[in-house]
Amino acid sequence: MAEGTPRPDGRLAARRLYLCTPDRPDLSSFLVACIRGGVDVVQLRDKALDARPLVERARLALSVCRDHEVPFVLNDRPDLALEVGADGVHVGQDDAPPTLARRIVGPEAIVGLSTHTPTELDASAAEPVDYVSTGPVEPTPTKPGRPGTGLAYLTYAARNAAHPFFVTGGVTPGTVGPMVAAGARRFVVVRWLTEAADPEANARELSRVIERGLSTVE
Repeated sequence: MAEGTPRPDGRLAARRLYLCTPDRPDLSSFLVACIRGGVDVVQLRDKALDARPLVERARLALSVCRDHEVPFVLNDRPDLALEVGADGVHVGQDDAPPTLARRIVGPEAIVGLSTHTPTELDASAAEPVDYVSTGPVEPTPTKPGRPGTGLAYLTYAARNAAHPFFVTGGVTPGTVGPMVAAGARRFVVVRWLTEAADPEANARELSRVIERGLSTVE
């Protein structure tokens, strides 16, 4: 398959709730709780860790995800994703190009790409990725200085994306309905779970709202 050919990936076809989390002292138990609540993709995204500690924490996260049959993705570092045996890597517009990430992690790994504008989304059609993220719909502390895209970008993605897309930025039970109406079908959650007193309960509530919203359109 050519490097620019879209690669539909069955591992993502039915995935709806994608957790993106930094490292934390209770990483293992936190991930177990989130997965029990309905999270079905996990990404470890920690810009503060150096390579060696990041590898160690990624291996821990991968072990939890393997035990629960959930794909594990490492942010930003295709070399370290390959080292730990992650299911894939997620890169941003300023990270390693998707073509390089694909060469590093191989043809069977998952490669995801962040997009923030229609121009970036259109360009992603030629990239060797399995999915794209679209957003942040609302400004978020995890992307300081980046303005929100608004819901119109989701509608654009629903009509034009060449790959499955996951919406980012402000995903909560209260925002899922408008996002679904705008065209979203897959969701990346950060603070609703990372700041939760009971992440399993929060994940279950969010999963229930997503399922209810999708039942009205599918």
